[in-house]
Amino acid sequence: MANHPGLMIVITLTAAMLLRVFRWPLDAWLFSPDWVLLVVIFWILTKPGYFGIGSAWLVGLLTDVLTGHLLGQFALTYTLIAYICLLHRHRLRLMPPVQQTITILLILLLGQASILWIEQLQHSFTITALYWAPSLTGALLWPLLSYLLHRLSRAGDLQ
Repeated sequence: MANHPGLMIVITLTAAMLLRVFRWPLDAWLFSPDWVLLVVIFWILTKPGYFGIGSAWLVGLLTDVLTGHLLGQFALTYTLIAYICLLHRHRLRLMPPVQQTITILLILLLGQASILWIEQLQHSFTITALYWAPSLTGALLWPLLSYLLHRLSRAGDLQ
């Protein structure tokens, strides 16, 4: 792994994309966070030399193709979020866990609002409070996901 530091990034993004298309039982998909965006945020915060705004755009484009959404929808959103995270990377990394979780919630809500705006441009529909549930779930899972990805990156010699 030391010779291929990007391999762990590819593996975690592949796993996130699999979770994205996984057929969740009953209505559990309503609460399923944007796993891909969470992993994108993690790698932007920890390894901007290996994973940057261009990588986020490419991953967003792959997510568009994988999910069958409008081409560029997730690419634009992931690029926007990556840019914001990159700008505030040092501050975000130094935040206490609770404050970081709240900030991640706001970032995820911004990403979801961006997706909503793009979808509203395509066709009008009404949303309920459940529309925002994946952002809350993602923020609640952030500390655990961040911990696991840190452990994996150390095991993959990325730290």
